[in-house]
Amino acid sequence: MNGPHGAAFSGRLGWGERPVVLVVDLVRAYTEPDGPFALPDPPVTATQTLVEAARATGVPVLWTVVRYAADLADAGLFVRKVPALAAFAEGASGDWGALSLAPAPGETVVVKQYASAFAGTSLAATLTALGADSVLVAGVSTSGCVRATATDCLQHGLRALVVRQACADRDPALHERNLTDLDAKYADVVDLDDVLTHLG
Repeated sequence: MNGPHGAAFSGRLGWGERPVVLVVDLVRAYTEPDGPFALPDPPVTATQTLVEAARATGVPVLWTVVRYAADLADAGLFVRKVPALAAFAEGASGDWGALSLAPAPGETVVVKQYASAFAGTSLAATLTALGADSVLVAGVSTSGCVRATATDCLQHGLRALVVRQACADRDPALHERNLTDLDAKYADVVDLDDVLTHLG
């Protein structure tokens, strides 16, 4: 890393021996053109490629979705900051919280209310039960739930590998800035082709 900090950042976590794939919030709200969080280039195809490669090699695949009670009582202050989250309330019109890719039978779907997939969920216990030591993170958005989840992976003693092409954000520049910062401090940002080679 260039600059006054030199080699202070951007060490490598590397691959563990028991990876899992975690697809964060890849739901219709982000992937449909008229969705409340519609992205200019949702990473559906790249994520599908990643998921299919994981399944073919026996790597577990987990998913997250955001869901709130109908009265948003469990949304806390988050929904005040981001009012469009009301689209994920039970009974809300549009079915925006539906996954854009279908989990296979037996794949875990973690329901969450906040940015990190670890916050108030069973994810940490599920990863422990799987014996996971590294998490390939895909999904949306790079600056929000992907970043929060990858950061919490590190704080739970797990190697986070954020798959560049399988993530996206509302602004490509925001996506790239967050990938750069994640790679410097909390995760390894990896290219999909390299992941496919490793899994293969």
